Amino acid sequence: MPNYQLLNDLSKIKGTSGDESLIANFLHNYISKRISEFKVIPDIYYGEEFHDCLLLKFGNPQTAVFAHIDTIGFMVRYNNQLIPIGGPEAETGYILEGEDDLGPIRCKLIENDGALYHDFPRAIARGTRLSFANPWTIDEDFISGPYLDNKLGIYNALELCETIENGWIVFSTYEEHGGGSLPYLLHFIQQTAPIKHALISDITWVTDGVQHHEGVVISIRDRHIPRKKFIDRIIALAKESGIPFQLEVEANGSSDGREIQFSPYLIDWCFIGAPEDHVHSPHEKVSLKDLETMTAMYQYLVRHL
Repeated sequence: MPNYQLLNDLSKIKGTSGDESLIANFLHNYISKRISEFKVIPDIYYGEEFHDCLLLKFGNPQTAVFAHIDTIGFMVRYNNQLIPIGGPEAETGYILEGEDDLGPIRCKLIENDGALYHDFPRAIARGTRLSFANPWTIDEDFISGPYLDNKLGIYNALELCETIENGWIVFSTYEEHGGGSLPYLLHFIQQTAPIKHALISDITWVTDGVQHHEGVVISIRDRHIPRKKFIDRIIALAKESGIPFQLEVEANGSSDGREIQFSPYLIDWCFIGAPEDHVHSPHEKVSLKDLETMTAMYQYLVRHL
């Protein structure tokens, strides 16, 4: 069964790219409270040296799981203008929330000939971040709302913390708006307790070849192509596990896997995550069955890699 309290807590925290301190603090506090119940007590790396990233080292790692903690959103410019952070869907009528020095903000997004505006009755401080306001809803089959990408990837990594014996769990920043934290994090990991493999705990797309309720998605490729030998090993282990899964082949999309592939380190990587509909909108939608198979698959792969 999903941890509904954790999902509910994650749903309330804002964290657009470059402004991840609230979600980072939540993760540190959550882990600090739960750590005595983990199967293995990890070394924790957190603080200004790591900006808003958080790393956990369990046992003797060969594998790392990466989950980015930032989301897409909007930044206030001038004359009621908005600039996207990452690649959000932008339709007139979407409700946005945020806060500046004068107080809380709740307004409508307005799209006009490709330009974006807000309708708040006063000027909003330049640089203010605004996020989709919709609450999450959970029924028997689906979880719906904004920022399932990548709150569900975070959720999966936190659930893995409970049982993992050997491995890194890494909460990274900036992924939605060009990346940038992984080069330092990879260097630190390879200097501290080097890895051979990386799994990307993130959310992918429902497409003509990937459907709800069919299981977690193992990505053979997106815009970037991981090493076939490693993907074949992942697929073989997934078959052995008996956990339902789907295979994805796409020409677009990217993740923290890109920065691993572009790094100076020979680390195999694979993107594995539940598929969602209405990507980067206030109405993202993920099957609870697919989320459950995602958490189960990570438990199995990290144990057997």
